[in-house]
Amino acid sequence: MRIIGNRGNTARKVQAVASGALASGDTVVVNADGTVSVVEAATQALGSNQIADVGNYVSAAFDTANNRLVIAYTDSENSNYGTAIVGTISGTSISYGTPVVFRSSDSEGEINAVFDSSANKVVIIFKDAGDGNKGKAVVGTVNSSNNSISFGSVAVFRDSNIQDFGLTFDSNSNRVVISYQDTSGKGTAIVGRVSGTNISFGSAVIFNTATGTRPTGITFDSNSNKVVIAYRDASFNANGPGSAIVGTVSGTSISFGSEAEFESSNVRYISATFDTLNNKVIIGYTILNSGSDHQGAIRSIVGTVSNTSISFGSANTVDSGGDNRFTSIGFDPSGGKFIIAYRDDDPGKLAIGTVSGTNNSTTTPETYNSGTQNNWKRIVYSPEEKVSIIAGASIVSSSYKVAGTVYRFASTNLTSENYIGIASNGYATGQAATINAKGFIDDNQSSLTAGQSYYVQTNGDLGLTAADPSVFAGTAVSATKLIVKG
Repeated sequence: MRIIGNRGNTARKVQAVASGALASGDTVVVNADGTVSVVEAATQALGSNQIADVGNYVSAAFDTANNRLVIAYTDSENSNYGTAIVGTISGTSISYGTPVVFRSSDSEGEINAVFDSSANKVVIIFKDAGDGNKGKAVVGTVNSSNNSISFGSVAVFRDSNIQDFGLTFDSNSNRVVISYQDTSGKGTAIVGRVSGTNISFGSAVIFNTATGTRPTGITFDSNSNKVVIAYRDASFNANGPGSAIVGTVSGTSISFGSEAEFESSNVRYISATFDTLNNKVIIGYTILNSGSDHQGAIRSIVGTVSNTSISFGSANTVDSGGDNRFTSIGFDPSGGKFIIAYRDDDPGKLAIGTVSGTNNSTTTPETYNSGTQNNWKRIVYSPEEKVSIIAGASIVSSSYKVAGTVYRFASTNLTSENYIGIASNGYATGQAATINAKGFIDDNQSSLTAGQSYYVQTNGDLGLTAADPSVFAGTAVSATKLIVKG
């Protein structure tokens, strides 16, 4: 066979910056930013419980600017001071820096955290038990070089007792939104703006006048640019059903539509997330057993936001029995599914959920942490590592430990459209890479069979059968040469 056009035909080659290392003969995809990467796949994996410190009342955020996990908690070996620790994710392992105190006062109680992607800061809110249970906030700056975090001044957003609060970041207005139960028990929200290392707040807005509101579930719907708050709708010291309401942020204020009920039974431990694949809100919660404050079934339900209202599909039962509580839910874009985690009597359990239309289903729950009393948890996502992290507290060796557990879905960066060819040589990340593209005869292969069609596998290998997605790599003309499709 006479090979024509391998030389001097630049149209059959592509030059682009390598994102990650490339080896000669690697199959290559083009990324959304115009860089190129080797085709690779990740296997499904559940890491071990990675202990960070002694403590309780855990929340977490993921700093996408620095690719770092931040866990906030109360340090039970240091007077219950409010503390944070930074972690680096590698595979299914977490390595931690040194704990940093953000409030030298008894902060035993609730803590929540979120990443402000506009300011590239972590915002932590907490109930200051050493100062009348006031609602306070502090802004943290992560240093990725040494896994440390520093903090600005503490700001007060509620100068009297609060409880049952949630926190989210509105990426449309670049504001954080806090939901909480005020002193009279009413459901209240307030908007905060980060500037430098400080945060300031607008005026509090009551969205539900029931005196036993527990607005713990809150998320941002990036499709409608709305905040959704899910809460227990009840009078003082009473159980009640689950309701949700849609909020619109303007400046440092927020306005609300009408509430909608998503669960008629008594609920507790409400958590919410947003499914960016299906543009749906997902709420996870615990059902209270009839006639008591004893926890029971875990359920999940899908909500659809339209203007300033929200409607719901049918509830799905994740776990029907036991003493279930401390529900947390998060969406994993790499897997296109949500993770719901909770305490089942004592062990930490998780289930994987799939949204279909306005309904959802979940897998059989599995244990992710065998420690006892798995309390106060938060699920966050690392877009660079493409993993979810369940941060929480549980009793290990007779004391509460703060820890994170990494969950990774099986995934690949290969799509039906992004394959462009084969790397002509080896390149380091950041180098200009030359990719042999459509029509070029690549001679960096081995063990091919002439005349056979080859397909790109999800891990980047060449195979004789199509994978999912089906991507035609090219036709072999010898044991070492392939006419590139690209």
